Amino acid sequence: MRLEPLYQRDREQAKQEGRLEVGQDLILRQLNRCLGEIDASLIERIKGLSIEQLENLGEALLDFSTVADLETWLNQQ
Repeated sequence: MRLEPLYQRDREQAKQEGRLEVGQDLILRQLNRCLGEIDASLIERIKGLSIEQLENLGEALLDFSTVADLETWLNQQ
């Protein structure tokens, strides 16, 4: 039985999870700096986004001026 493919899959999954966590942390820091402290319910919604959605949020947040802008964006996802 070869373990390499299983190991490779686990390694790739760990890389994706790490990328997701780094993306979440970066977006949350940017939002806190831009909008002030973010409510826990919004943080949980952000943590539920995919990597692609986080990337899109990273671009969209440049246009946010209020937490309502963030909420509107999240509601559209």
